[in-house]
Amino acid sequence: MHSRSRYDELKESLRREPRTWLVTGVAGFIGSSILSELLSLGQNVVGLDNFATGFQANLDDVLNSLPQHADRFRLVTGDIRDLETCRGACEGVDYVLHQAALGSVPRSLDDPATSNAVNVDGTLNMFMAARDAGVKRTVYASSCAVYGDSADLPLDETRPLLPLSPYAATKAANEMYAASFVRSFGAGVVGLRYFNVFGRRQDPNGAYAAVIPRWITSMSRGEPCLIFGDGSNSRDFVHVSNVVQANLLAATSTDQRAPGTVFNVATGATTSLNELFREVRDALATVNPAAAGAEPVYEPPRAGDILHSSASIGRIQSVLGYEAGLRLSDGLLEALDWYTRTTGASV
Repeated sequence: MHSRSRYDELKESLRREPRTWLVTGVAGFIGSSILSELLSLGQNVVGLDNFATGFQANLDDVLNSLPQHADRFRLVTGDIRDLETCRGACEGVDYVLHQAALGSVPRSLDDPATSNAVNVDGTLNMFMAARDAGVKRTVYASSCAVYGDSADLPLDETRPLLPLSPYAATKAANEMYAASFVRSFGAGVVGLRYFNVFGRRQDPNGAYAAVIPRWITSMSRGEPCLIFGDGSNSRDFVHVSNVVQANLLAATSTDQRAPGTVFNVATGATTSLNELFREVRDALATVNPAAAGAEPVYEPPRAGDILHSSASIGRIQSVLGYEAGLRLSDGLLEALDWYTRTTGASV
């Protein structure tokens, strides 16, 4: 008989006793995925977003799929750079899942000051607002970018931080602030170092689009797919459902080791960009045979990009009971199904 996972037990508990959650960056790719899971579990959710990188369409997609729970969601349109907005959003909230940020290494190289204002000042505001509102637990999104480029893989959480970009530096600063809030105020703050997250509702457009949705869209249109470098760069691609699981486990864990700790959120498996290209191409070819002949176009490496990234997930497994679920091939099919239905990517 298959034993029940800690996440299965948590979901059952939440259905019995609904809580109130604040999700910042709720209109983004990850934020809307968290919203979908929370509403499906009958939770009450406050969402905060300024729609700088999020989309109303993401919220509509979630709410239209869960009409019976739509009245459990309240949207606050505002900016985490405004402390009073953060304070208002935290009122009456049990848990904060802080996803709001300006992502992208290239964006931070183009405009370090704005990345700092949103990612550092905004996160500090959220930490202060959650502390003052008596929130039980704040979970914030960090990034594997804090590790820099290390040849000693896999990366575990004891590794020194060597950020190569302003974006990575903002995430390292978040971790330092979180640790100080635990030590100074006894705040319940937990960090999650996301590796390369992918899945439905990930934006395929714009200069800073992530590689998987960008390639799906480009292949569907018969446009070239760019690989920066020779394609040997490797990443740990983690489906967004695993990230959602990590957030809910981190928020509710009673393990005394959790507050003040950061956890890798990944699968523990690596894939090169060349391998990823073939996976995306083969998946897309099942619905669009013309994609089968697609070949990548190689461009010079980009500044700030890491060569290889591979995660150890022992800590999050042992402390939070996390289990990596959907793997790359199955996750790609799930994401592809969404892209083909919503963007007509198969035609």
